[in-house]
Amino acid sequence: MEWFSLKIDGREVSVPKGKTVLEACRMHDIPIPTLCHDPELTSVGACRLCIVQIEGMRNLPPSCVTQVAQGMVVETRNSKVRAARKTILELLVANHPLNCMVCQNMGNCALAEYAYEYGVTGKPYQGEHRNLPADDQNPFILRDPNKCILCGKCIRVCDEIQGRSVLDFSFRGFDTQVGPAFNLPYHESDCVFCGSCVSVCPVGALTEKKMVGKGRPWEVKKVQTTCPFCGTGCNFDLNVKDEKVIGVTSNPNAPVNGKALCVKGRFGMDMIYNPNRLTTPLIRKDGVLVPAEWDEALDLVAMKFREIKDTYGANALAALSSAHCTNEENYLMQKFMRAVIGTNNIDHCARVCHAPTVAGLAVSFGSGASTNSFDEIPDAKVMFVIGANPTEAHPIVGTKMKQALAKGAKLIVADPRQIELAECSDLWLRLRPGTDVALINGIMNIILANGWEDCKFIEERTEEFEHFRENVQQYPPEIVSQITGVPVNQLVEAARIYATAERAMIFYTLGITEHTTGTDNVMSLANLAMLTGNVGKENSGVNPLRGQNNVQGSCDMGALPGDYPGYQKVVNPEVRMKFEEAWGVPLNPNIGIMLPDMFAAAISKNLRAMYVMGEDPVITDADANHVRKGLESLDFLVVQDIFMSETAKLADVVFPGASFAEKTGTFTNAERRVQMVNQAIKPIGNAKTDGEIIDELANRMGYPFSYFSPEQVMQEAANLTPLYAGITHSRLGTQGLQWPVPNTEHLGSKVLHQETFSRGKGLFKAIAFQEANELPDEEYPFLLNTGRKLSHYNVFTQNSEVLESYSPEELAEINPLDAKRLGFQEGERVKVTSRRGGLETKIRITERVPSGMLFMTFHYTETPTNVLTNGASDKVSKTYEYKACGVQITKIAN
Repeated sequence: MEWFSLKIDGREVSVPKGKTVLEACRMHDIPIPTLCHDPELTSVGACRLCIVQIEGMRNLPPSCVTQVAQGMVVETRNSKVRAARKTILELLVANHPLNCMVCQNMGNCALAEYAYEYGVTGKPYQGEHRNLPADDQNPFILRDPNKCILCGKCIRVCDEIQGRSVLDFSFRGFDTQVGPAFNLPYHESDCVFCGSCVSVCPVGALTEKKMVGKGRPWEVKKVQTTCPFCGTGCNFDLNVKDEKVIGVTSNPNAPVNGKALCVKGRFGMDMIYNPNRLTTPLIRKDGVLVPAEWDEALDLVAMKFREIKDTYGANALAALSSAHCTNEENYLMQKFMRAVIGTNNIDHCARVCHAPTVAGLAVSFGSGASTNSFDEIPDAKVMFVIGANPTEAHPIVGTKMKQALAKGAKLIVADPRQIELAECSDLWLRLRPGTDVALINGIMNIILANGWEDCKFIEERTEEFEHFRENVQQYPPEIVSQITGVPVNQLVEAARIYATAERAMIFYTLGITEHTTGTDNVMSLANLAMLTGNVGKENSGVNPLRGQNNVQGSCDMGALPGDYPGYQKVVNPEVRMKFEEAWGVPLNPNIGIMLPDMFAAAISKNLRAMYVMGEDPVITDADANHVRKGLESLDFLVVQDIFMSETAKLADVVFPGASFAEKTGTFTNAERRVQMVNQAIKPIGNAKTDGEIIDELANRMGYPFSYFSPEQVMQEAANLTPLYAGITHSRLGTQGLQWPVPNTEHLGSKVLHQETFSRGKGLFKAIAFQEANELPDEEYPFLLNTGRKLSHYNVFTQNSEVLESYSPEELAEINPLDAKRLGFQEGERVKVTSRRGGLETKIRITERVPSGMLFMTFHYTETPTNVLTNGASDKVSKTYEYKACGVQITKIAN
């Protein structure tokens, strides 16, 4: 790299070639005022406040768009420069509201700060002031055009980071405004309320509309933490004033997302103070849950667990751990069940979402996790998105994909529904639901027929290729087209785009895993990546987008019936001996009950008690009526949660846990990045952190859990878990580490399987296509498909007032042809029934879904979609088939 020497304010400095004067100054801690500049955005030199004097130049150039040169002499704060900046500020303030210097955003306004620094009063230039109406018709953002200084940062962040281009300039001269097209209010535009415009606004023109309270910067403590929603693992700052969270601000140093957030992460934190929060223990007396003291509740649970264990054996108890909780709390829960209770009956929600990922990738590669990192996406050349809807379910991943598209990347989308990414893809494969194995086998057949496979990679790094090849020969494109509904020419084009690229990334999520063939689907994608050599290098790999915030970490910590922490098998005597020595007790050698089997075991009385932490299986599990019957059949049910969930309503004892804002620990995101969760406030009311509750319960049952801090728990977990061996809270800092981290000197692993696979050689698996367990028929003629939408995360976000007001009810999607045939109107309430149950819902008529399909989310307790879904499960992982079952839709009589 070439470096230039230059002089800034009389100081000799060295700067890399290609940097701007502004960047040079910031590299050397020389302050330059800016209003329109942001390091994540293109520089436009619009506000001109960053002007400097450069020897040999007649005018004062803006430093943000002026590149450094060898021998350049720069003055940043002489009298000429300061006088020019003051004039610019006077002009800006003159066109600002009269009460500008005392507005509510005072202290968070760069214009006000600079006006104070330069002694600006607004008096030299008197003139007309704008008096435009504010845009306050949405629950998230207040837009005051009178305070706008036309810096254009909101326009650029919407275009360059979010890839949406919702905002732009309108009108001219004094009447110029910034807003959506035709100057519409936000809620009538295509805005998705990510709030990026709010995060970059240097004045009070764009502000968060609803916060618990307002605060000046000197009154607010900022606590960096990790988002509690999806598995992307965004970081942000919780703003705390008077021991209350009053809002969220972007943290530009966040390793995954920078300043970008989605509507949930930026605006959904009012759920912390929802009046439905559980704040004291509850015990069922005379059929009613009533408040109790902690000692009474804990003593009762310890006594009942002990009685059931003594009477029926340890395997008569089971627990569900939680992807909402920290790694440390999941470690404690699985240790509690194994060391204190004496059973491996421990599972969590990975079983109903990404268990096929863990199982499938472990078979093919030896490690059941994403192979690559999110920061590779903007530079991707080819992206194959199958069974995933990133812009809604993992919004920041979706924005990174849009950034890649802006750079010229190719995008293939395989989905029966016209998701947003399908609209901007190079190729959309609208396959019939449940035909993923046939589709992938067909693409691989075409790759082999054209000689597009990576022979060197196959020979050197894989095994069982010939058996795999024989199977793929049975899936010529004509047959696959008949099975999937995808035209042959599209199959050929998909194969060409993916296979002939030097590097290509595969992304998938629940559209692949939530099938009775979920593990087969995952292994098929692993086959495709190995066939083309797209594993073990940057901008490639197989990348499952994990569902909840810590579903990866919950698996990592051993909240699985067959795995100790780090995927060490309970059936392995050497592994079991290691944990027995560490924990000081003999451990059960048998694999425990998986989540779907627990409810049948409860009905048959083989299971007598359950301890459910941070899960709501009545809402989240398929065939919900069967789940409810199972829970009601238990002798004793304990639920630990922060809200009164549908499952908690059935409990004998309810423990009030703490939200992510009230605890310290770690989450592990979908790219294996372990990140800190930092306590911002104390637990609300009489609640306790989940780790504290488990500790106290273990101690009452006679097994000492003497942990002084979550950090001590992580130390124990790291000592027993090779993947986490080098992880400590102090090492994680603000950037986290991606496992495997084998020692305390290791810097983490961005890309897996670079030299060799975790299992040695990658394993090709010959996989045959199988139909979904339940398809539409005459009685139930529609295929029900389920998924997420942007504005909610499961039922969790129904406890956010602003998110609930923005998206208050289920709107099941139906094709216009079907709606016309059945005589349905937009927004009409209909009855949906399956072989397992029924519900009522409003409908949305849209061509996003094909004829014969009904699409529903599972975000609303009032519309419990999982009373409809099929309890049939994947033969390996036992993950339910949420993505395909037969339903009928009928009118509701007046």
